[in-house]
Amino acid sequence: MMKKYIYICLLGVLLLSIACTGKFRDFNTDLSGITDEDLIIDDNGYGIRLGIIQQGIYFNYDYGKGKNWPFQLIQNLNADMFCGYMHDSKPLNGGTHNSDYNLQDGWNSAMWTIIYSYIFPQIFQSENATRHEQPALFGITKILKVEVMHRMTDYYGPVIYKHFADAKSHYQPDTQKDVYYEFFYELDSAVVALTDYIEEKPESNGFARFDILLDGKYSTWVKFANSLRMRLSMRLSAVDPDKARQEFLKGLKNEYGVFEAETEGVAVLTKSGYTNPLGELNRVWNETYMSAAMESILKGFEDPRLKVYFESCTDEKYKGEYRGIRQGTCFAHNHYAGLSKLTCNQNTDAPLMTPAEIWFLRAEAALRGWTDEDEETCYRNGVTTSFHQCGIYQVEDYLNSERTAIDFVDTFESANNIEARCKVSPKWNSKDDKEIKLERIITQKWIAMFPEGCEAWAEQRRTGYPRLFPVRFNHSKNGSIDTEIMIRRLCFPGTLQTEDLEQYLALVKALGNDDNGGTRLWWDTGNNNLK
Repeated sequence: MMKKYIYICLLGVLLLSIACTGKFRDFNTDLSGITDEDLIIDDNGYGIRLGIIQQGIYFNYDYGKGKNWPFQLIQNLNADMFCGYMHDSKPLNGGTHNSDYNLQDGWNSAMWTIIYSYIFPQIFQSENATRHEQPALFGITKILKVEVMHRMTDYYGPVIYKHFADAKSHYQPDTQKDVYYEFFYELDSAVVALTDYIEEKPESNGFARFDILLDGKYSTWVKFANSLRMRLSMRLSAVDPDKARQEFLKGLKNEYGVFEAETEGVAVLTKSGYTNPLGELNRVWNETYMSAAMESILKGFEDPRLKVYFESCTDEKYKGEYRGIRQGTCFAHNHYAGLSKLTCNQNTDAPLMTPAEIWFLRAEAALRGWTDEDEETCYRNGVTTSFHQCGIYQVEDYLNSERTAIDFVDTFESANNIEARCKVSPKWNSKDDKEIKLERIITQKWIAMFPEGCEAWAEQRRTGYPRLFPVRFNHSKNGSIDTEIMIRRLCFPGTLQTEDLEQYLALVKALGNDDNGGTRLWWDTGNNNLK
């Protein structure tokens, strides 16, 4: 048996033997504490696995080592900050860390380690268990697989996907292009499986008691698959436009539809007993605050969502104000602790996809000439839907506003001050060129997707919008990350180089460039390719 394996820091030889045999029952029991009896009661085996996967998207599955810190490492100290949403108020690591591109391997490897240790093995088991006996659950597994792994490839680029647990193929990594093409095949399989099942058993809702993302209806899961296809296809808009258009239209035109109404969307629901790790970081750890970009744009726009997303300062001097923190200033004090925290708490549902996002995708598709829809109408629907989801119903003044972002003025250090980068206003102008229209669409999309930093960071990298503030200090290794171009990806886990150099080199080869934060992903071309 080959020594080569999917590198998993937490499991080592155990996963090697499991991956080669395909027997994952012991793996599941060892890590989750689930017994064989648990798995067979009332078909719990299917639901337990799918429950772990659903929690694993926005990671808060307690695998025996605590819950909230994995989310902090996987998302909050990476995507949530890099996308311009949030910043920690504490001077972690002496004030120099991912914020100023002094990338911390323990933070950057968390997504890779935990997904391959706990989530992908459950996906693999669920696929094998449901493929022939439970077609509806097989379709749901496929959708969850794509949702989990698109976030991962959008962090790193190449990943082990098609050859997971495949010793004969030496666990060969896939290029990001191959992974994305496989995503579309997976969604095809999911839609066929679910559609056929719905036609055969239209009243069935056997998954409802395990569903913590949607309403338990299989038709809604098809709608999720269609909407997800549109999200992923737009990621290819610059690098593979023909494929992008084809897949976008396949999702949009499917008979089951896509998310449109303000009551729709995907979120990890806390009513199921799940607790939001971002809320824990915010309320208990006091480590999630508004970013400088959010302050500049929301205050400049006089956006009423500001008060929905953030709390005013607790610092007596700034009571009633909303103030954020700029990335990359290397501060070594705790003065920012009195600024604007998030409103999110442990019982806040964790959003993964909003209907507003889908409307903005449709606006961009219309802008690109992929559809006959009116770009302005889709744009206005996106803003309106976002407002309504926030409980705000006065939207016309905002949509007619020509207000723009304001300069950022740091609360404690004037050297951190910087002129506003975002120059667009909320008001649609049909005479603007396509690039300005795209900037307006993506800026509003960025606001509407808050606080889902993984998708926001991916779209900001893809389009360059909204225009974020650069780091003040850039401590990237050998200057590998350009200050203005900003960070483009996370590095592969550092210990791969010492524990499985052959696989590390295969990943770097699939990446096609140096393994650093400045290397662009396949879909990240630096050109929006608007014709």
